[in-house]
Amino acid sequence: MKTLLVAVYLLAVQFIAINSFAQKPLINHIYAADPSGHVWPDNPNKLWVYASHDVTGTNHHATMFDYHVFSTEDLVNWTDYGRVLSVDDVDWAITHAWATDAVFWKGNYYFVFCMRSKVNSDLFRIGLAISDRPEGPFKSIGQIRGVEQGMDPAIFVDDDNQPYLLYAHNRACFIGKLSDDLMSVSNVAAIKETPQLQEGPWLHRYNGKYYLSYPGLRNDQWPEIMYYSVADEVKGDYKPMGQYIPFFEGQAGSNHGSIVKFKDNWIAFYHSCLLSKGNGYERNLMADFLTYDKDGKINSIVPTVNGITGGKPASCIIQLEAENGTASGGKLMGTYTESISKGFTGHGYVTGFNHNEEYVEVLVQLAKDQKYTMEVFYSAETDKKIAVCVNGFMLNGDYAAWKDILLPKSQSFTSAVVGEVSLKAGDNQVRIQSYNGDFKLDKVVFKPEVK
Repeated sequence: MKTLLVAVYLLAVQFIAINSFAQKPLINHIYAADPSGHVWPDNPNKLWVYASHDVTGTNHHATMFDYHVFSTEDLVNWTDYGRVLSVDDVDWAITHAWATDAVFWKGNYYFVFCMRSKVNSDLFRIGLAISDRPEGPFKSIGQIRGVEQGMDPAIFVDDDNQPYLLYAHNRACFIGKLSDDLMSVSNVAAIKETPQLQEGPWLHRYNGKYYLSYPGLRNDQWPEIMYYSVADEVKGDYKPMGQYIPFFEGQAGSNHGSIVKFKDNWIAFYHSCLLSKGNGYERNLMADFLTYDKDGKINSIVPTVNGITGGKPASCIIQLEAENGTASGGKLMGTYTESISKGFTGHGYVTGFNHNEEYVEVLVQLAKDQKYTMEVFYSAETDKKIAVCVNGFMLNGDYAAWKDILLPKSQSFTSAVVGEVSLKAGDNQVRIQSYNGDFKLDKVVFKPEVK
């Protein structure tokens, strides 16, 4: 009986702690974890975050199926580009789309990820995907050779332009040189000076030194705490430096982070379970500014009320390129992609709406039920009447009695508000079709209600 009372007390303390912690999640419309932050050389004023995706209502990490990409220019207003890669897109994988990273290399963006293999579903393999745009979607190009098994990969490019692959396996961190095409790794060695390491290695440089950060277990006890080690050479020897994100109110059992410099500020990304109020399988992205002391040690981070937003509530729109189709979980039925006209975003636009039943479908993934203002970006030679269907229901009535949604003619790409849509937690299929001829559909944007 005493043991039961202690357990109830600990659960109550955890619930109070989670609900008393004031910081709001950085991205609050979708469950996401394992954030990998980057600033690409072609645009130093935009910050990108590549993340895994936790399924709504789950109680196991085996349900993780796909990945998302987010960006911001001011740390307050964010964009979610939807699904960029899924297990279904990887011919050798069967399940477990866990942590990921990205790199800009020789003119393309590469997405490195881990999934469990169809050949042996107990083993994690590391794969590579490619895109000509930072937001994807990404196309799988195979496994990285030289890794027998590994999880939570990260790519680090040193000052001499040599890329390295880091990954975790069996509570150890491994590092090896990547080939010029990033498809194979050699001279793999274990970094031994990471005594608490559990998974998720990340490497960055500061003042000429290499900082290896990772989630680890204190005294082999969960939850994970963020640790780091420092070395003069990329492969070590590394000196353990202790924690940089200790246990905090609202954290999940796991943690996973990255450290990146953006506009003269260092930022530490990580995740928690604040949005789900304690469900460690439904995690959300977090971030705080990171600082160093005069000796180069990382000052301990205690998650702040405002995070990196400067006191403003973070907001995230969902921007889905129509032409991505099945690569982003959507569908083109009778329609097709094109890139002849100028002014589109992404890789092109969708056209070919020549019959009433031809359509575009996009996938919207959410953590909770929410209302959005839906906006379409398009061009049309004449006024167009369109219909929008959300999860099988017409936006403006049904097939027997529906109101036209009118898109005024525009020779150049422009935007029009379609109306308010009610989306559910989980996957939402949003269909757009024309009722009086062809037009060009560039992208679909969902803006959250302002509260």
